[in-house]
Amino acid sequence: MNIFYLLIGVSLLAALIFLGAFIWAVRNGQFDDNETPSIRILFDDETMETEKKEQKNKTD
Repeated sequence: MNIFYLLIGVSLLAALIFLGAFIWAVRNGQFDDNETPSIRILFDDETMETEKKEQKNKTD
């Protein structure tokens, strides 16, 4: 039974370490997306307009 207490303690410690690493990474900008804003201008908006027209034609 004592081993359960040890394993629970170790697992909680590991979870806190991973949570701390995640919070550190978020605060330091590790998950910021620097690529998409620079290429967003290159995306076509025509696909959305085409889809809207197709949906309109289907309902007519």
